[in-house]
Amino acid sequence: MSMRVMLADDHKIMREGIHALLENEPDIEVIGEADGGETAVRMALERRPDVVLMDITMPDLSGIEVTRRILADMPQVKVVALSMHSDRRFVREMLEAGASGYLLKDDAFEELKNALHAVGCNQTYLSPALAAPPQECSDESANPDDTERPARLL
Repeated sequence: MSMRVMLADDHKIMREGIHALLENEPDIEVIGEADGGETAVRMALERRPDVVLMDITMPDLSGIEVTRRILADMPQVKVVALSMHSDRRFVREMLEAGASGYLLKDDAFEELKNALHAVGCNQTYLSPALAAPPQECSDESANPDDTERPARLL
């Protein structure tokens, strides 16, 4: 059974390009393209996608608000943000809204495929560029009795 994906981005060239790339994936079916937030909410409710690939910045409703609205009615849907914004504030807001993944538009297509498959398996996926660099190991942080570990993402 193929994964049903809906695209939501106000830039037609982005939607068409991603659609063309995903068309070649045998286990992924693009079931719709929305050019704005209101359209994305309506289309998601009508077409019932497995995954919505969501731009954050759209003219009528932000991808953050669209994510909240879609997931309020269909909590089983997975949302993957695809954005130019690498600011951790946007990442945090999308994840708090319920998104299962966050990719940057600078990422390679392979990352998009990885993200779709990960969220399809109920995993969270973040762009490798968003992962925090490893922290320096100090004598205090190397204590084997220390059960607290710092968060490395966000």
